[in-house]
Amino acid sequence: MGLIKQAGDLVYTFRFLRLLTTKFEDTEAYKAGIIDENGKRLKSFDLNTMDNRNTYKNYYTPFHRLVFNIKKIMEKVPGGGSRLASYAAALYLLKEHFGVKEKEIKKSLNVDPLDFMLEQTEWFVLEDMRLSPGSYKVLSEKLLNDTYDEVVLPRDKVSVGEDCYPVGEMFGLNIYEVTHSKTRKNIYVAVSELSR
Repeated sequence: MGLIKQAGDLVYTFRFLRLLTTKFEDTEAYKAGIIDENGKRLKSFDLNTMDNRNTYKNYYTPFHRLVFNIKKIMEKVPGGGSRLASYAAALYLLKEHFGVKEKEIKKSLNVDPLDFMLEQTEWFVLEDMRLSPGSYKVLSEKLLNDTYDEVVLPRDKVSVGEDCYPVGEMFGLNIYEVTHSKTRKNIYVAVSELSR
């Protein structure tokens, strides 16, 4: 039963991330006229016909509404530029936990890898690709690598040791493992998710 649950969790995680990274205009809900380009439900969508009710049930489920609301909130957050880097670090965590290949992730998600490469920054990176040692603040919420349920909050401090080399990469972004100062647990980050 554990393997089936784990596979189901992975499928829903990919569905969630795919929908979260899809522009509102590219969703079936938008194409069906249920939402506008900002993800807001259109009052003009008529639920009185059977076809429209079925369309609504298929393309605007509670799952869709949850993802759309999270997406709208994320778009309002200042510093949203590091959002793609956060996706890359989260996807790397999935890749490590479930043993999924990056090629499968690229195929499953509707994301252009070039968007991620634009996020790469060289701030805090030494010539040998190590992160400069010291204390940093994270710009967005993060999950702890070992529990996945405790959240690191924006502006929480993380420490970087002397030998902090990339542990891997996702969509061309180097991913580093740093230590959350409060919990002393490790998290994955991309450089553009850090500030001094």
